[in-house]
Amino acid sequence: MSVLMEFAMFPTDKGESISEYVSRILKIIDKEGHPYTLTAMGTIVEVDKLDDAMKIVKKAYEQLERDCNRVYSTIKLDVRKGKSGRLKQKIESVEKKVGKKLT
Repeated sequence: MSVLMEFAMFPTDKGESISEYVSRILKIIDKEGHPYTLTAMGTIVEVDKLDDAMKIVKKAYEQLERDCNRVYSTIKLDVRKGKSGRLKQKIESVEKKVGKKLT
């Protein structure tokens, strides 16, 4: 099974620049050892089970709740049985059809 989770999580009470808080969340994902891609609008993580995705969300929130009074989050999930490596595979498939590298 492969679970692709695209999520964004950040405080809304810390001003315009929130990269410090986003970097704290990325350190959690790094520590967990899951492949991920940071985008301008969120982070895409690939895990083996839905529970693993929810653990990341919970740990990310716990990281921010220590010193943030309001946290905003969006989460999208794509769960597929019998596949893995989709984080790169999906992009490569589109790149082949477009005829150029997109990343």
